[in-house]
Amino acid sequence: MIVFVRYNLGPGVAVELQEEASVAELKEVVGSQQGVRPEQLRVLFAGRELQNSSSLQGCDLPEQSTVHVVLPPSGSSSSQLLLLQERLARGTEERDSLTRLDLSSSRLLTTSSGLAVILDEGGRGVEEAAAAQNGVRTRSTFFVYCKRCRSIQSGKLRVRCRSCKQTTLTLSRGPSCWDDVLQPGRIHGICQSDGCHGKEAEFYMKCASHPTSDDDVSVALDLIMTNSRDVPCIACTDIMDMILVFQCSERHVICLDCFHRYCQTRLNERQFVHHPVVGYSLPCAVGCDDSLIKELHHFRILGEDQYGRYQQYGAEECLMAIGGLMCPSPGCGAGLVPPDGSRKVECDRQLGCGFVFCRDCRSVFHEGACEAVLTPPSEDASQGFVVEEEASLRGRWDQASRLFIQESTKRCPQCSVPVERNGGCMHMQCSLCKAEWCWLCRVPWNRECMGDHWFG
Repeated sequence: MIVFVRYNLGPGVAVELQEEASVAELKEVVGSQQGVRPEQLRVLFAGRELQNSSSLQGCDLPEQSTVHVVLPPSGSSSSQLLLLQERLARGTEERDSLTRLDLSSSRLLTTSSGLAVILDEGGRGVEEAAAAQNGVRTRSTFFVYCKRCRSIQSGKLRVRCRSCKQTTLTLSRGPSCWDDVLQPGRIHGICQSDGCHGKEAEFYMKCASHPTSDDDVSVALDLIMTNSRDVPCIACTDIMDMILVFQCSERHVICLDCFHRYCQTRLNERQFVHHPVVGYSLPCAVGCDDSLIKELHHFRILGEDQYGRYQQYGAEECLMAIGGLMCPSPGCGAGLVPPDGSRKVECDRQLGCGFVFCRDCRSVFHEGACEAVLTPPSEDASQGFVVEEEASLRGRWDQASRLFIQESTKRCPQCSVPVERNGGCMHMQCSLCKAEWCWLCRVPWNRECMGDHWFG
């Protein structure tokens, strides 16, 4: 196997070793290259120092992994490291390995009635032993969205010093929940970079499907995990290997295929929820309260094109939330935030088309009541604008469409977007701003409308 070795923060040098080679053999190779005694070297990987007797495979080093080999300076930092090693040696080294962590329990509550009960630490060993005999997976896998792969992939957790950004930090303890990983300042350690006194850990994720460089990081999808408990999907009821667990009180489980369909359907209906803190998100598919997905990269499951639509709709919702609007000119749609109290709005020529329109009815700017724009302006020969016959024929569709919209739609009283009624009751809901109003009265839907003319 090939391992990239960075000696005292130098450039990575490829070292080829047998797969069953030990950490001590790696120190021998690096020591001979650098002219130092192997026993003086320390090998650091994934937040811990690797012991001489451990094999490279036993340390979960994937092919073409990068390890740090350091020659620590003498002094207080070495004394601190020895104390840290003694603490890790008390039977916790294996559990604290970042490559073997299982953080899924922090997303699965013991009070959940929709999932198998997650065992306490005291009973975990018995359960894992029984599951191993039955061939059931007991260790969850990290998942990320990889921009290079453009898909959801298995991930690997890594750590670095928050001060110097080097992966030479030896952790005082491994993370035990997702908050330890996602929230800064919860876990500390000792940085072995020469001259750095940083002690705060910074966790990040990488894609495990291909070799990665130091800056090739991915976004952690903490709600996606391996279905180690064989919980059925709430939509299709199948038991799938990879699932997403909503952060509702019931921790409902949905397979990734059904989650993709759920996101696509809600996107087509513009039923995503705009939250001032979370952003443009979705709740649990069952409709549970307080279940919005906080890491929006989960919606990358939509694919590149549909995720672009998701971003566009999210930007539009955010714009409307702050009192803005979009240019109504065909093919433009630039976002504008006009001053309050002004009916005349001009689209920014640097961002859009320069179209000047009425803020109330979204038509070409006019003086007087907005109803006046429903009557097409008369045209005469004095304008000097000649329309060819062929162009006139092509323009009939646009004119017919405009008249049809005037006859078959009414503008939303809140955002002025044309809304079509295609049967049913008089209770309307705008697809853009979600305002609920009466088709006949064009006022917010109320009890009088419900009693007098719900059905016309």
